[in-house]
Amino acid sequence: MHVVIMAGGAGVRLRPYTSTLPKPLVPIGESYAILEIVLRQLADRGFTHVTLAINHLGALIRAFVGDGSRFGLNVDYVEEDKPLSTIGPLFGIRHRLPEHFLVMNGDVLTDLDYADLLATHARSGAPLTVATYRRTVKIDFGVLELAGDKITSFAEKPVLHYRVSMGVYGLSRDTIARYPVGQPFGFDQLVLDLLGRGEPPAGYEFDGYWLDIGRPEDYDEANRCFADVRDMLLPVGAPARA
Repeated sequence: MHVVIMAGGAGVRLRPYTSTLPKPLVPIGESYAILEIVLRQLADRGFTHVTLAINHLGALIRAFVGDGSRFGLNVDYVEEDKPLSTIGPLFGIRHRLPEHFLVMNGDVLTDLDYADLLATHARSGAPLTVATYRRTVKIDFGVLELAGDKITSFAEKPVLHYRVSMGVYGLSRDTIARYPVGQPFGFDQLVLDLLGRGEPPAGYEFDGYWLDIGRPEDYDEANRCFADVRDMLLPVGAPARA
């Protein structure tokens, strides 16, 4: 099983932590880099091949991961000479990818079963399968709807429930065959293009542990709770760290 990890972003929202380290190497619990946790999880779930898409401070990622052998993985790299967003890096390596593969961001902490997601995608026949997470947001204000200057409805401090992308998805090589190499292309553009073509992606609902390390407050939360979730996130036999 093959996974492409997007690890080339500059991590602007996580500065100053990412001024000297790429976001996937930022330490969690002062013990493990985010990327190390992800790689150990993937190996534990039966993945054998990882392609790391790198750019910002990519040499540090190469130095840390190497050929992947210490994680029980075969790791290769694709390096952007210009930003290609979250899907664009795949276009130039189509010939290196299997029929179905996993794509994920390099800053995700989750106990999602990556292998089951990929197997579900391969069985579905969908062009893209997106792992989704249920979010609940309480609005601290009375919410109004208007038609012109007339209020047509009112809800006092409503609670909204919606599904968000976890930044992990199953993808098929045929799905990206139509796009030109070197074209910057984002996940959002891919989803909208598929919808416009009448080729809807599938959803893979997940309600376990998930944290996207995108903002300083997310990083602080990951460090606060890491001691409690370490055994859930790391496979048995992962090296103990103080």
